[in-house]
Amino acid sequence: MYKNQQNKPKKLKKGHHIRIIAPVRSMNVLASDTQKRAMNRLKEFGFKISFGEHVFETNEFNSSSIESRVSDIHSAFKDDNVDAILTVIGGYNSNQLLQYIDYKLIANNPKIFCGYSDVTVLANAINAKTGMITYLGPHFSSWAMTHGFDYTLEFFIKCCMEKPAFYIVPSDKWSDDPWYLDQENRKFIQNEGYWILNNGHAIGKIVGGHTRCFGVLQGTEYWQSLCNTILILEEHEEINPSLFDRQLQSIIHQKGFIGVKGIIIGRFQKQTKMTKKILKTIIDTKKELKKIPIIANVDIGHTTPMATIPIGGKMEMISDEKNSMIKITDH
Repeated sequence: MYKNQQNKPKKLKKGHHIRIIAPVRSMNVLASDTQKRAMNRLKEFGFKISFGEHVFETNEFNSSSIESRVSDIHSAFKDDNVDAILTVIGGYNSNQLLQYIDYKLIANNPKIFCGYSDVTVLANAINAKTGMITYLGPHFSSWAMTHGFDYTLEFFIKCCMEKPAFYIVPSDKWSDDPWYLDQENRKFIQNEGYWILNNGHAIGKIVGGHTRCFGVLQGTEYWQSLCNTILILEEHEEINPSLFDRQLQSIIHQKGFIGVKGIIIGRFQKQTKMTKKILKTIIDTKKELKKIPIIANVDIGHTTPMATIPIGGKMEMISDEKNSMIKITDH
């Protein structure tokens, strides 16, 4: 339909209207004080906020019906007063929605659509079907974070509110704690910087995100072409090194993987037990990766803070121990 055409949403400005929708899990999974903090943070920053009609609906999966979730997606894109869309939180079931989404409606009404984790499915499917750039970045719930949000906000602004190219640089400190349970007793860890796993230089279209969620698109009409791409991969605490290896191998087996020019891997959560040495071993077992530059331990995904990444945008990367660089050139 629109696969080969890039479709850029307009950038956000203070005073713009953001619609909050729940295409994965319901707003009801968030504590009431988390809901209030996120809403107040967005309003204090200068945005107008509204909520999808069905965001509080909840079923046995802490989600809502396909019809309700698709309705809220369509309503947000259809409403000329809405400038951007934030998802409430991630989960497991957004791929249920793919065949019911009106991609022509989205293509004709491009808007910033931002979230991460399971939203990887929607972000890549929408980009594949419409050419519209989507954004892997903070959920609505992320805006409730009291401490350690500055880096996340900085890169949300660079990607969703400003037009110039920008560099993604390592955060000073990061955290992998359940911040939403105790905002004042956080554990921050000094960032050791990027892990350079393979040297090289690459330029390409950005695809990917949460590895397992990206993987569920394999073999479907919603799968991204891998031609001239830089692949983003990150994972949740539920995975371990062996399972990540399996997911990565599955992507390598996809038709057109030869088109992947570079790989960026987000920081792993502590529970995964992933180390630089183990990850390097995984990479080195795969002949298809020998000549592909790979940078890992990047501020993308399920640890905090996180950079916002434009799916369908463009990136330049240099992977070198002395001169590494990640530059978002088109977003």
